[in-house]
Amino acid sequence: MAGKRSTPEQIVAKLRQVEVLTAQGKPVAEAVRAIEVTEPTYYRWRSEYGGLKLDQMKRLKQLEAENGRLRKAVADLALEKVILKEAAFGKLLSAARRRACVEHVTTRLGISERLACKVLGQHRSTQRKVPSRPDDEAALRDEIIALAKLYGRYGYRRVTALLRAAGWCTNHKRVERIWRQEGLKVPPRQPKRGRLWLNDDACIRLRPERPNHVWAYDFVEDRTRDGRKFRMLCVIDEFSREALAIRVARQLGSAEVIDILADLFIARGVPAHIRSDNGPEFVAKAVQGWITGVGARTAYIAPGSPWENGYVESFNGKLRNELLDCEVFNTLREAQVLIEQWRQHFNTVRPHSALGYRPPAPEVVMPGPPVPIHRPNPTGSVPPAVMLH
Repeated sequence: MAGKRSTPEQIVAKLRQVEVLTAQGKPVAEAVRAIEVTEPTYYRWRSEYGGLKLDQMKRLKQLEAENGRLRKAVADLALEKVILKEAAFGKLLSAARRRACVEHVTTRLGISERLACKVLGQHRSTQRKVPSRPDDEAALRDEIIALAKLYGRYGYRRVTALLRAAGWCTNHKRVERIWRQEGLKVPPRQPKRGRLWLNDDACIRLRPERPNHVWAYDFVEDRTRDGRKFRMLCVIDEFSREALAIRVARQLGSAEVIDILADLFIARGVPAHIRSDNGPEFVAKAVQGWITGVGARTAYIAPGSPWENGYVESFNGKLRNELLDCEVFNTLREAQVLIEQWRQHFNTVRPHSALGYRPPAPEVVMPGPPVPIHRPNPTGSVPPAVMLH
């Protein structure tokens, strides 16, 4: 058996053979020569496997194999833990982030790409695929940034509507991806309030069914740079969401309310209902009598319940959020010009979420190539047209 390595089972069998020969009275040296090994080898085998039987040796071999598998499993789990810790904390939701993590882990830990993809949940074909970008990616990115600077209170969905209206073939997912890559912040949303509206004049009872069915109007206040207060009377059509008028003046009373309504009634017709709160300008006998005399009906909300006049309150919030909180008015005339420009933009350009991201009163545009969008200019001058690709 020279030159061949004995298995543990063969070693145990030879040791048992020596035990039998010595039990028959033969010397140890003669018994060792019978198994064809040297005496040092025999004593080394006896110190390592002495006292074991064949069935015990098989069981020991099985235990060693199982122990090896357990050690390998523990090592694999420890390695996976190291990989996950080295990759990133939290979930890797996008294929691009997983691709970058796989490259980082394989370079840092020196492991195979197959193992890294398995631990991080990345398919190997996805890992090896070279990501491609559309040819218009750079132009679209620049246009998104320009719109975000121009309309600082718009989110990516409203910016998507503006891009599609200008001729871009894109969806909100692509715009959102670029939006987040550029670190643009979506305006925070206020929590919605649920109310039980029981008043007959509330929005839940008197809902607009057609244009010129229900108008709503309310006052908004602001100040010029010198600290002097001015008021705005906002009139909207609740069905179409169109801003019919915004009258800006230092003082607005019942006479001014009648004057504004008279101009709108002549231009657009008399609505069926006019909704307002219980302010002194709206409940004045002169206003009530005049509205009744032209064939309209007044709809007053309950005192202290502005949510019952939700359409115009929402419009007032957009006016303040997108214009009043962003502009400094040096004079009353400047405020009148900028507010009227914003009203025209609100009606013809600004996408409205309740209308499927369409403006309330868009301008008629003939079909053809992308049209230029005239962006509002804070200086009041006529801005040049900017062509969106």
